[in-house]
Amino acid sequence: MNLSGRVALVTGASQGIGHATALKLAESGAAVAAAARNQEKLNEVVGKIAGAGGTAAAFALDVSDEEQIKSVFKAVIAQFGKIDILVNNAGITRDQLVMRMKRADWDAVIQTNLTSAYLCTQAAIGSMLKQRWGRIINVTSIFGQMGQAGQANYAASKAGLIGLTMAIAREVGSRNITCNAVAPGFIATAMTDGLPPELKEAGLKAVPLGRIGTPEDVAGAVRFLASEEASYITGHVLNVNGGMLMG
Repeated sequence: MNLSGRVALVTGASQGIGHATALKLAESGAAVAAAARNQEKLNEVVGKIAGAGGTAAAFALDVSDEEQIKSVFKAVIAQFGKIDILVNNAGITRDQLVMRMKRADWDAVIQTNLTSAYLCTQAAIGSMLKQRWGRIINVTSIFGQMGQAGQANYAASKAGLIGLTMAIAREVGSRNITCNAVAPGFIATAMTDGLPPELKEAGLKAVPLGRIGTPEDVAGAVRFLASEEASYITGHVLNVNGGMLMG
C-alpha cells in the first residue's frame, strides 16, 4: 500500500485513532498534515513521523470553527501543494439520556462530529477535483449503525456521517474520487478508557473475536481505503468491530 507522493490530512490526529492513522499513512509514504486542537500532542505525532524518516506538519485546528477549517486547509495546500487523502476523524461525546440532554450538548456533538466533516470535505474537494484523484474517509462508529442508549447525539452524528459518505461518493465518483467510512466498534482509546468496568466487560463479551480493538486496527483499515488497492470501493462502510455487529 504505497502512498508515496500523496498528501494526507487527518483531523483529530493528536490522540487515539487519529494519532495511529497519521503514523500509519506516513509509514506508507504519505506526507501528513496532522490537525487537532492540542498543539503539544500534535508536535509529538509530527516528531514521531519525522524521526522515522517521514514528512509531516502540525496544524492547530478546532473543527467546530468553520473559519479555522478554511484557513487551515488553505495553509495545508500552500505548504504541501495539494490534499489527496482526507480523514475526517475528529469527534467528541457529550453523553446523556435524551430526556435530559441539553440542546448545547446536542449541538456540540453534531457540529464537531458531522458538520465538520461536511466543511472539511468542502475545503479539500477542490484540490481533489483538480487532480482527478482523491480519497475521503470518514470515521463513523458502530453506534451510528445500531444506536446506543445515552448517546442519541453521538449516534445521530455518526449515522449522519454514513449518509454523508454515500452522498459524496455518488457526487464525485466520476472524478476518480472515492468516499468511504470506517466504523470502529469497541476500541481502546481515551474515549472508552473512561467507561465503568462493568460496561467494558459487557462490551467485551459482545465481541466474537474476544478482544478490544486497537487504534492501529482502525488505522490499517483507513490506510487500505486510502490506497490504490481500494480504487474500486466507494460509498462503503468498513466495519472494524471484531464481529460485534454483522450484516
